[in-house]
Amino acid sequence: MGKRAAALCGAAAVVIAGTFTAVPAGASAPGTAHTFRTAKPAWRSCATEDHPTLQCASLKVPLDHHRPHGEKISLALSRVPHTARTYQGPLLVNPGGPGGSGLTLAGFVASSLPAEVAAQYDVIGFDPRGVGASKPALDCGPGHFDPVRPDSLPTTPAIEKANLDRARSFAAACGKKYGHLLPYITTTAAVRDMDVIRQALGAEKINYFGYSYGTYLGAVYAGLFPERVRRLVLDSVVDPTDVWHEANLNQDVAFDDRHRAFLAWVAEHDATYRLGTDPERIEARWYAMRAALAKKPAGGTVGASELEDTFIPGGYYNGYWPGLAEAFAAYVNDKDPDPLVAAYENFGAVDASGDNGYSVYTAVQCRDARWPRDWRQWRRDNWAVYDKAPFMTWNNAWYNAPCAFWPTDSRRPVTVANGKLPPALLFQATGDAATPYEGAVTAHRLLARSSLVVEEGGGNHGVTLSGNACLDEHLAAYLTDGTVPRGHGEADAVCEALPDPEPVAATAKTAAGSSHGSALHGLLGFRH
Repeated sequence: MGKRAAALCGAAAVVIAGTFTAVPAGASAPGTAHTFRTAKPAWRSCATEDHPTLQCASLKVPLDHHRPHGEKISLALSRVPHTARTYQGPLLVNPGGPGGSGLTLAGFVASSLPAEVAAQYDVIGFDPRGVGASKPALDCGPGHFDPVRPDSLPTTPAIEKANLDRARSFAAACGKKYGHLLPYITTTAAVRDMDVIRQALGAEKINYFGYSYGTYLGAVYAGLFPERVRRLVLDSVVDPTDVWHEANLNQDVAFDDRHRAFLAWVAEHDATYRLGTDPERIEARWYAMRAALAKKPAGGTVGASELEDTFIPGGYYNGYWPGLAEAFAAYVNDKDPDPLVAAYENFGAVDASGDNGYSVYTAVQCRDARWPRDWRQWRRDNWAVYDKAPFMTWNNAWYNAPCAFWPTDSRRPVTVANGKLPPALLFQATGDAATPYEGAVTAHRLLARSSLVVEEGGGNHGVTLSGNACLDEHLAAYLTDGTVPRGHGEADAVCEALPDPEPVAATAKTAAGSSHGSALHGLLGFRH
């Protein structure tokens, strides 16, 4: 343990999560205006080769939980049922987003946990309202991200107008197609759906495991229904105090740091990529590539904005670095655009599922919290951040820009400070770009009796069940009997990060744990 790790952790101890009295299954929780009762899910097999015991079902919930007898919508559920005599209840899992589908995550979690741990839970996946197989599923603007889009960098009034027109038209299309739904596509509505799932499963309490935005979903559930939480695992933690405008500006700085870490890694492997040994010069070559693509998109497909789309996933997961570096090198050294086009198709291109995810992302984030409605503030904020963090700032600004024109009003974020929970377990990498480290420290402080396990030196987003045995041991101990580490520093336990990948093709030899990492990050997606 290095000096920073020691300072983070202090002297560590272990405690066991206590037992809390549950509210009866149908009882009202704070802030609940009405109670809705639903039938038990009718499970059917939806087995896959990887997950042969996976089951699926659907569940009706109110569109408006304050009008439980009004219009209903349908949620898609998945389940890997418990097999052990010891049954610890349902474990709801969520991959983030907002807009991420959780159906496949249930199978992944059940197969990635130690078998004796997974066997004690019904692992429950679900598509939140508006997502995937839930009905209705949102798709405000099919093909919104089709190439080639305007350059994200608004260096002229014409470029800024082109991007503004796209954002404004997307928001208008959402309002036209789904105007009666949008007021109810929110985090708090999804949380109340989770409580209907709990009731339908016949459980007094739920266990919950969320990644990324899923950590915010879990924290809000815990805030509204603390008596109904048995175990709570949050991996790569959203700062609940800066949703969502400030959070995205903070992301821009963190992603720039992570992109520079990638470029430094490329410099370390000059023998393979032949792009030089000076990270700053390699960075200049990357931005020169961007400028060239703004003038002449590779393969008529990859312009400047698409290039950013392609490399942003490298900020989420370093397992993508070798493939991205190969595409970068081929374009710069060999004048060969084909690997770059292939990388865009693998990492950056948006399909129908992505269109759905983005529609829900905007619906939730634009409604959940207040965004500036004056574009002049967006312009000031993003140019100020761009000056120190150019990699993703304007790409991210346009990704969120529909919120400046959103057809519904916005709400105040939910306060998640909570002293009523049993011990929760939080996981966080120190270099995570999508949910910067400071947010996990804030959530740790707000969730009384929580424990924070830090991956020191790690930069990936989503760190458990991706090959780090130290992290996974803490996760397994907690899910087994509620054991959490206790320290006296900023963190309660510290695990060393896995090494960065070797410079080989993604389909060639991989480091230990990378197959789990790739599987997890394929489920978590990006911008989540």
